[in-house]
Amino acid sequence: MPPSDLELDFSEPAPPPQPVETRDIYTPSRLNREARVLLERGLPALWLEGEISNLSRPSSGHWYFSLKDEAAQLRCAMFRQRNLMARFTPRDGSHVLVRGRVSLYEQRGDYQFIADYMEEAGEGALRQRFELLKVKLAAEGLFAIERKRPLPRLPRRIGVITSPTGAAIRDVLHILRRRFCSIPILLYPVQVQGGVAAAQIARTIRRASARAECDVLILVRGGGSLEDLWAFNEESVARAIYDSAVPVVTGIGHEVDFTIADFVADVRAPTPSGAAELVVPDSSEWLRNVLLIANRLTVALTRSLKTRQDRAAWLQRRLGQLHPGVELRQRAQRLDDLEQRLIRVVRHDLGERHRSLAHLASGLRQHSPALRVANARRRLDSARASIERAAQQTLEHFSKRIAIAARTLDAVSPLATLERGYAIVTDSKGAVITDAQDVRAGQLINARLTKGSVRARVERSTSPELDLRMPTEDEK
Repeated sequence: MPPSDLELDFSEPAPPPQPVETRDIYTPSRLNREARVLLERGLPALWLEGEISNLSRPSSGHWYFSLKDEAAQLRCAMFRQRNLMARFTPRDGSHVLVRGRVSLYEQRGDYQFIADYMEEAGEGALRQRFELLKVKLAAEGLFAIERKRPLPRLPRRIGVITSPTGAAIRDVLHILRRRFCSIPILLYPVQVQGGVAAAQIARTIRRASARAECDVLILVRGGGSLEDLWAFNEESVARAIYDSAVPVVTGIGHEVDFTIADFVADVRAPTPSGAAELVVPDSSEWLRNVLLIANRLTVALTRSLKTRQDRAAWLQRRLGQLHPGVELRQRAQRLDDLEQRLIRVVRHDLGERHRSLAHLASGLRQHSPALRVANARRRLDSARASIERAAQQTLEHFSKRIAIAARTLDAVSPLATLERGYAIVTDSKGAVITDAQDVRAGQLINARLTKGSVRARVERSTSPELDLRMPTEDEK
């Protein structure tokens, strides 16, 4: 009914509409996506307790169900990777405790809870006790990694603490016989479930540690619920394992089961069979390794012996090379070689010296005074003979020439003329007088006759015109 004129409207006026271009418009997918992010980020992981209804298991392996109480219900999903670790099979009406996170299925906009762990609701109190004891013992250092001891590689004896009638002991014995049947096994029988199980297990661990009969202890039990495994979550068992002088290996339940004993033990195995495999090596693998090592050792020894033989042979050769007898033979051979070289050098030097001496002797002989005298004598004799021959030839030549000249001279000789009655007249100085005008009256002259000469005094001279006429008797 619209308000009257007297009524006042104190409600806020509606804001004016924004322009279309400035509006932030969501789509359903965007809204669902952002709502999912807000839910997942805004709420932490939660524990929920309720009753299962509408459970479905499609072929994908995922579980889809509703979790309800008296007033409400919530859609839930548990995916295959997580529900494989569940230790029981849920059914409609099961009262369960689940852990997970709130989310939203975007395609349908369904608000849902994604579970990653599920247990029956009765386990809640035990789980809380488990967590409290775990925190306490961890704070005391019972779970510290540095205190955990390594397992012996090949134990001399193995102690097994478990129920003698359970399936776990059969699995352990089967694995131990298969992997290394020669190792003796000592069974410590205990109860693994029930009110007295924890005290019995703790007492047995301490007794086995005090006796030191075994090199390693295996504490094992088959699978079960949290209540079934609770004996291994007691503090007495944890402290007995911590105080044990012998290394302890636990193999309790299945792979997804964790107990306080697992955290305190030196090594935790996922199953009893896994614990047996951890404490003993595989004999066949060891045999293969031994054979491999033997082969490698044989090869190494063969190689080492070959190397040493080669070394010994080399040292033998070196010893033979460096033996004093070999050295003496080498030196003797070297001495003989040097002697031969010395003889050759001396012979060569002597030959060179002989040749040089012969050359010098030859040169000396060539330059010897006796040789020079002999050569000079020979040359002198040769020269004398040559001179004699030349002189004889010259004499003969000149004799012939003289004979010819004599004959010629005789023909033209003044002596011949003198023999015919002529005379050669010379003055007192020996100059031949050929012109009557060259003499004066009373001058002494010499007249050479054929035989002898006469000295005469010129009484008179006549002119040359009268030379050809025969002198008169008076004139004679």
